[in-house]
Amino acid sequence: MMVQKQKTLTMYALPLALLCIPLLGNLFSDEVNWSASDFLIAGILLFTTVFLISVVRNKIRKQSHRILLCIFILLTLVLIWLELAVGIFGSPFKGS
Repeated sequence: MMVQKQKTLTMYALPLALLCIPLLGNLFSDEVNWSASDFLIAGILLFTTVFLISVVRNKIRKQSHRILLCIFILLTLVLIWLELAVGIFGSPFKGS
């Protein structure tokens, strides 16, 4: 069983690993065209999500509430990501 510090380290390493995917795409392909601001925004979104899930895991005691809050946090991440990528809601900060 992993200790709490190892779980936390693993959780915070996951966004870095996910950000390596578009970085490698940028380096080796012309199809992926992320700017530094794209990486910054993606990093903020991913690290904020991990931080909020970590807070929920540590502060909320009831398992069902924890699961619902984590699902809500992940759903919010997906909706914001989709809005930034393709503009599903038509907001002013939608993707081009």
